[in-house]
Amino acid sequence: MPENPIRPAVPAVPSHWRFPADPASVRRARQAVTDALPYGCHPRLGDDLGLLTSELVTNAIRHGTRPTDDQLIELVLWPADGHYWLAVSDPGPGVPMLTRAAPDATGGRGLLLVDALSAAWAVLPRPTRGKSVVAGVPLHSG
Repeated sequence: MPENPIRPAVPAVPSHWRFPADPASVRRARQAVTDALPYGCHPRLGDDLGLLTSELVTNAIRHGTRPTDDQLIELVLWPADGHYWLAVSDPGPGVPMLTRAAPDATGGRGLLLVDALSAAWAVLPRPTRGKSVVAGVPLHSG
């Protein structure tokens, strides 16, 4: 068999977690994501990904699950194309929308933070049900 001189680079295996749709999972998800980053990465990258994780997991729990069901929030983190990509998935049918909160509102700014921290983000439907919110942060953030 002839040798293939061109070999594709083996991609990194994504980090993957599932958490109960419970507010206590926000801290656990944030810690899991920051712990998965390589030693020596820029501190701002960890801070940005941690904040993105907190916002997206909180939104998924509040708006994408029902408290009466045993539902899970799914997270995937992977490096690609000069970015770390974070996908937070929930089973809910709603689609998050970027809106401006009133100055005296106590909430409604999560996606504004996602938009400000990420190079790109999108809401993608899942094959069976629900959606994923995917956001990318440059590897050399800061």
